[in-house]
Amino acid sequence: MRLERVWLILRKGSQAAQRQARRCAQDLRSQGVVVTTAVSGLAVNPFPGLLATEPELPDLAVVLGGDGTVLGAARYLARFGVPVLSFNVGGHLGFLTHERRLLRLQGEANGDSAGHDPADNLWQRLRDDRFAIQQRMMLEAWIDRGDGVPQPGDVPSGAGPADGGEEPHAALNDFYFRPSLEELSPTCVLELEIDGEVVDQYRGDGLIIATPTGSTGYAMAAGGPILHPGIEAIVLTPICPMSLSSRAVVVPPRSRLSVWPLGETSRRVRLWKDGAHATVLEPGDRCVLVQGRHPALMLQLEQSPSYYRTLTHKLHWAGSLTAAEPSRN
Repeated sequence: MRLERVWLILRKGSQAAQRQARRCAQDLRSQGVVVTTAVSGLAVNPFPGLLATEPELPDLAVVLGGDGTVLGAARYLARFGVPVLSFNVGGHLGFLTHERRLLRLQGEANGDSAGHDPADNLWQRLRDDRFAIQQRMMLEAWIDRGDGVPQPGDVPSGAGPADGGEEPHAALNDFYFRPSLEELSPTCVLELEIDGEVVDQYRGDGLIIATPTGSTGYAMAAGGPILHPGIEAIVLTPICPMSLSSRAVVVPPRSRLSVWPLGETSRRVRLWKDGAHATVLEPGDRCVLVQGRHPALMLQLEQSPSYYRTLTHKLHWAGSLTAAEPSRN
């Protein structure tokens, strides 16, 4: 990998991420790498500014934080083909991140034995191509307004995400629809169409449309299935539906999904992308969701990564609580 320009994206409010970012920046600059550091969080989005002001795209984006920080980077960098390398520094669950011990800088052992080769640092490992790139499916959404007047982030009525103009909303984990007005009953009615066929009307707290990556997030909490990230599919999970017949559904990745809010004009619905606010829909508006044109590129450092070991550890399944030695079966 060429390593001439690197963006360091750190989690807002994390002193550990700030300290690690300073050390990484100093280490990279000592090797002649051009480094740009930016803070990311729910209320702080550095990527529009970086993309508008930086003279070149980076060879790599290093994310120091948790899954939320990774999701923010993937939403903006996937369409440019910028790979993301993430470490759990100041984050929480960390499904998408590496452990901090793999962030080994020059002259550091990071807890390894004294016989560790000092030249075997993270940056040299990247230059020697000792890593893998994992492609993660993403979703795109655009809005057809009932009044024909698009808002920022919408694609005009009749257009598609490949027609140019405004970029559609993007998500690595999920899109979900929730009622907008808290002073009213927190329920909504959403009509779902798949490939031109009306499938269901969900009455309840909302609807989650997730990727396999997002199947271990909000969709899982709402009772949806867990999908391996190597599978390309879309998971539709209703949130607290009022009908027992409304169940989670898994559809092919090429499916074209349309969601309409129904009911009175006051029954607005908010669209969220990876937990960040996207837009507000009113009855008469339509949200169209499809597989993203560009997958997120995630660097993988572990030689033998195990998705199931990650599930067992992060979700505290019974296997993580038993002895390390295998059972006699």
